[in-house]
Amino acid sequence: MSDILLIALIAFLGAGAAGALGAVVLMLIRRRSLITHLTVVVGVAVTAMLAGTLAVCQAMFLNRHDLGVVTTVVAMAAIVSLATAVLLGRWVAARSHALALATRSFGDGGAFTSPVGPATAELSALSRELEATSAKLAESRERERALETSRRELVAWISHDLRTPLAGLRAMSEALEDGVAADPHRYLRQMRTEVERLNDMVGDLFELSRIHAGTLALAPTRISLYDLVGDALAGADPLAREHGVRLVGGRIEPVPVEVDGREMSRVLGNLLVNAIRRTPADGTVAITAERSAEGVVLSVTDGCGGIPEDDLPRVFDTGWRGTHARTPPAGAGLGLAIVRGIVEAHQGRATVRNIPGGCRFEVVLPTAVS
Repeated sequence: MSDILLIALIAFLGAGAAGALGAVVLMLIRRRSLITHLTVVVGVAVTAMLAGTLAVCQAMFLNRHDLGVVTTVVAMAAIVSLATAVLLGRWVAARSHALALATRSFGDGGAFTSPVGPATAELSALSRELEATSAKLAESRERERALETSRRELVAWISHDLRTPLAGLRAMSEALEDGVAADPHRYLRQMRTEVERLNDMVGDLFELSRIHAGTLALAPTRISLYDLVGDALAGADPLAREHGVRLVGGRIEPVPVEVDGREMSRVLGNLLVNAIRRTPADGTVAITAERSAEGVVLSVTDGCGGIPEDDLPRVFDTGWRGTHARTPPAGAGLGLAIVRGIVEAHQGRATVRNIPGGCRFEVVLPTAVS
């Protein structure tokens, strides 16, 4: 065996013994701090080097002076290495402690702010992930607050809208029961109107509950937009005549779509009713349907005068009825929320924007596969 191989074997045996001992120590202190781990790792490295060097020196029968020189050099290297390891460990531990303190803001409902100062690549990556998570949690909390606000408003408005017709029904029924109604047939017609309106309100609440619960069952079929819009215009025409509003259907392309005809008719009906009620007499409500790069676009344009910019993000929220819509004829604030729910169930989206003199509601649906 050559001298080099013999020296390598002796050095390996000495260093291996030190490494095995270091592995056992690391296993025993695996729950300790990072400073302790770094110190042990550096100590193992220096001890392994010293053990291998001493084993080779003994095998080569170096004199006492040379052995002392080698030992002194290794000892000085060990001191410097251990000091460096301690400083590095303290720096990393301090950065980790600052990161842990910053992370506690999650539990307090605050936003995460990355600690100032340099950090290792791993800690910097962790900080970026925590910042992204903090932003997502903030958005989630904001959505939750908005949803809770809309729910409270909905309960308040529904309670008001139910109390008024119920009080009227009670008064009319008592008048009929006591025989003091001057025109019983008029009372009965009015009672029927109120009951139908209450029934519509309950139907909207049931539909919205199915949407929120994710149990809205769709039965999509291939339908032409021309037929879908035509049926919606025919259904909304009596209300438009009553309010003195002109209904206009322009640019209705016969594009096929895969939708649930009943639910999509409800979407168009809600949009048209909403537009008619907010358009003044002699105004115009226009509906269009055409193909675009994003899919199929259905739009309803009214003459409401526009929606305040602050209210635009809330138009499709549950219970929203605008700043001036607080009376029962304006509805319970469920129609547009139902529109968004049904459209999103069809993998589409509903938007609104202001235009000169009014606003434009748009429904984008995927184009039917040929």
